[in-house]
Amino acid sequence: MNAPLEPAYLDPYQAECHFPDVSLALEEPDGLLAVGGNLSVETLFNAYRHGVFPWYNDGQPILWWSPNPRAVIFPERLRVSRSLKKRLRQQRFEITLDHAFDEVIQACANARRDGLGTWISAEMQHAYIEMHRLGHAHSVEAWRDGKLVGGLYGIAIGQVFFGESMFSRESDTSKVAFVHLVLQLKKWQFSLIDCQVGSNHMSSLGTEEIARPAFIDHIESGCNRRSLAPKQWKNPLLLPDSD
Repeated sequence: MNAPLEPAYLDPYQAECHFPDVSLALEEPDGLLAVGGNLSVETLFNAYRHGVFPWYNDGQPILWWSPNPRAVIFPERLRVSRSLKKRLRQQRFEITLDHAFDEVIQACANARRDGLGTWISAEMQHAYIEMHRLGHAHSVEAWRDGKLVGGLYGIAIGQVFFGESMFSRESDTSKVAFVHLVLQLKKWQFSLIDCQVGSNHMSSLGTEEIARPAFIDHIESGCNRRSLAPKQWKNPLLLPDSD
């Protein structure tokens, strides 16, 4: 089926927006599927379950994407470099879950993505904070001397974690937080971590690119399977395996 010349338009006044088949996403720009809609909890939950995520700059309409290929990490294939293992063994940082979601998303909003400037608008922050309140969105925090120095956040559905953004205020703190997250997700029987699009930062941790149809197959099965994770992730401290 040929992709359309324009993305689909979503009605912003619908409580839950429904997305066209991801095979209809544009090839240029890669993965643009729809424009408009809203960031209600129902719409966001529906989007992630169908392999779609919002990404747009402040002042633009909401843009919905499903790129091909898709960057993912299978938890059992996590790659930890020698230098990162050394940093983990030093245990310089305290790692927590869901202790400072609002602070993490604000810190991510202050970062830049692909040189395009701030993309996590106040509207997006409000939407994901609501997702967090309802137990769908989660954060991982890295602390040193009581100060937040790194972290990440994303959406958990079944056995799939959809990563959204991360930040570092000290060297490698987002990677340290991510390694702890992956180790915990393995214990909770998660099968896949969505990283959306490839980057040098994430490729060092073992991301791989898979074709969009394969990605959709993974999330269709993974989102429908229960993990061992509680609805609230309030672990006080996570420690990586000694090896």
